[in-house]
Amino acid sequence: HHATGEEGRGYTILNDLAVVARLMTWRAGDDAGLEEDSVLREFYRGEDGRPVERVLVVDCDVHQGDGTASFHVDPNSSSSDDDGSATSSFHGKNHLHGKLFTLDLHAASNYPFAKAKCTYDYPLPDHCPDDLYLSTLEMALDLAWNEVRPQLVLYNAGVDVHRSDRLGRLAISREGMKRRDYCVISKCVERGIPVAAVVGGGYDEDVRALGRRHALVHRVCAQIWREKEMWKRGR
Repeated sequence: HHATGEEGRGYTILNDLAVVARLMTWRAGDDAGLEEDSVLREFYRGEDGRPVERVLVVDCDVHQGDGTASFHVDPNSSSSDDDGSATSSFHGKNHLHGKLFTLDLHAASNYPFAKAKCTYDYPLPDHCPDDLYLSTLEMALDLAWNEVRPQLVLYNAGVDVHRSDRLGRLAISREGMKRRDYCVISKCVERGIPVAAVVGGGYDEDVRALGRRHALVHRVCAQIWREKEMWKRGR
């Protein structure tokens, strides 16, 4: 989520969230270059007749997803990152402006130190506890649902918000992360919005403990599947 259309940043070489958003919102004849158009046509996974027009990225990694934010900059504006570098994507044509929206909860004092402009930005103080984190998330999600009305949600379930993460700075417990994942996934399900979750950052020398944290989002998805009896919905 740090990579832009031009370069990799912050341990990431490819912005998979932006790639998915581009694939799902692509339509033939949307002014892509000939080479790009053929690639998108081959990999497009949307449904004909049911276009995805608005994708919301909910990024709960402890670090702001500055790279993802660069993909929805207005190509006709003079917007730039705080460090003065211009933001652009996909060979200078920002095909995701007006289609991709970002909701980002992150540690205000953490990397990247020059922050980008997300659609919804929620910088949090060092040692932020569970209650403040979760109340901020719930308020932000409700606002984004009402304003964006997303047709697809991409959820970055970073576990570097954990209180013992060595690159974190927040103070979220394991139970707090589980409640976070449940909040995001269940709200999508209740509103009938398709959601895809990816594992984000997590830094700990105890790889078993780190693995258990990353497994939380998968466990939560399975829990919601059972609670909502989603096999009866044909989804």
